[in-house]
Amino acid sequence: MKDPFEGADEDEELEEGAMAVAGAFAELQEAEDSLNADLDSDQETEGIHGHRELAKDPLCLRSCQTHSIMPVSCFFRQRIAGELNLRHRGLGPQGAQAVAFTLTNNPSIKRLDLRDNGLCGTGAEVLAAVLRKSSSICDVDLSENQLGVTGAQALCAALAENQTVQKIQLAGNHLEEQAAQHLAAFLLAHTSVKSLDLSYNQLNDLAGEILGPALAENTGLTELNIRWNHLRGSGATAFAKGLEANIFLKVLDISYNGFGDSGASAVGEALKANNVLEELNLSNNRISVVGALNLGFGLQVNQTLRILVVSRNPIQNEGCFGLLKSVRDNPASALELLDFSDIQVNREFDDLASSVKVILPGLCLKTGAHRPEYKKELLPLFKPSSPASTTK
Repeated sequence: MKDPFEGADEDEELEEGAMAVAGAFAELQEAEDSLNADLDSDQETEGIHGHRELAKDPLCLRSCQTHSIMPVSCFFRQRIAGELNLRHRGLGPQGAQAVAFTLTNNPSIKRLDLRDNGLCGTGAEVLAAVLRKSSSICDVDLSENQLGVTGAQALCAALAENQTVQKIQLAGNHLEEQAAQHLAAFLLAHTSVKSLDLSYNQLNDLAGEILGPALAENTGLTELNIRWNHLRGSGATAFAKGLEANIFLKVLDISYNGFGDSGASAVGEALKANNVLEELNLSNNRISVVGALNLGFGLQVNQTLRILVVSRNPIQNEGCFGLLKSVRDNPASALELLDFSDIQVNREFDDLASSVKVILPGLCLKTGAHRPEYKKELLPLFKPSSPASTTK
């Protein structure tokens, strides 16, 4: 495709740059003949639809030219709509500089979505400088950008000073134990961030030992997603102990880690003291019957938990029965959903469930298929023949 800046004077280059919609930056229909043309026919795979105003902004066009990136029509529409959604555009570190330029000169943008753009640590540092001073952006998604420890360090330092951002998504960014130090410092800082997504990273045992004490002291987060990491063993136990002392967190997703029985037991102890948590997802954590029963000790006294998900754990019918019995024995239980999906139960569990329903009529129970019960019937080896007739 012909370079839109080639063979024209500076003004024409900027004018044509706004029309260029191609390559990895966009999934648009055919560009219009001029910047003033109506782009109603554009169909973006991501972004704000229905906003028809297209702004001519020589500063933005000049920034794109300076950083050798292709302008996109949706970029110009969204930047005055309060949300900038450029996910899956392949911006790279250079593109991050152009985005940062626009964010600096446009205080109306409140939500920034740059998921899957290959920003890397360099791009994160550029955006961190903007976020540090921003007084408008409150929702940021930088997931799947290969940020690594460099990006995590820059963003955590910036967010520790920012009092506007309330939600930050850093899923799938190759964050390992080295990044945990910066994440812990961020959790210890007094910030406005309420929701943090660290899912699909490589935070391991050591990371859990670092993050646990920071979680205990955190005074901002109300929602934390750390599913699909490698928290297990001592790291899982330390992280659970942090939950015990936390007095702000309401929603916690630690599914698809490796908490095991020791981690589940630590969570059970945390639930005895924690009087704030409302939703907890422990699915697929290698928890057996022993771990489930120890988790149940916390359910016997906890008065705030509304949703507990323990699906896809090998706790069997005995573990499900023990957890449900703990709920029955707690007259102050606030539980509304107990999820045992993909775990087989038997009639004994059903009988207990019926009695619990009388006490907690609003409780919803999810279970897997019932274990089939077969009656063994021995077939006779010989079929008895009818009495032979006697002859006289």
